[in-house]
Amino acid sequence: MALQDTLQALSDPTRRQILNMLKGGKKTAGEIAEAFEISGPAISRHLAVLKAANLIRDRRDGKFIIYELSTSVLEEIMMWVKDLKETPKGEK
Repeated sequence: MALQDTLQALSDPTRRQILNMLKGGKKTAGEIAEAFEISGPAISRHLAVLKAANLIRDRRDGKFIIYELSTSVLEEIMMWVKDLKETPKGEK
């Protein structure tokens, strides 16, 4: 997925809240949905966008879907931002 798509996924406050929730560890879709006052289908859509952006991953455990952070894309973004901040040689 392109950087633009990843940044677009991160632009939504609900999706950022979901990522913050997952910082604390794996959560089921139901646990995530309970934290919000929006519909289950809306949460599912947010999860799908985050998954498509490779920001989260999921696995089925019986009748539950468990979500967790996928930090590789976040690490790539952090490296890109760090590179932007660095001063080119010869400049101050």
